[in-house]
Amino acid sequence: MPIEIKELHIKINVGEKANQPPLPNEGDESNTQQIIEACVEQVMEIIARKEER
Repeated sequence: MPIEIKELHIKINVGEKANQPPLPNEGDESNTQQIIEACVEQVMEIIARKEER
């Protein structure tokens, strides 16, 4: 007999800094700019694809 789950409770702790990833270096602006440009390009492609539909 299959089991059906009707509710799922997820518990998280907000505010703990133990598992935070390290922050990027502030002096590496060229790499940050490249990442931003790549993201913008991908978003524009997604928008163009949605308009074609």
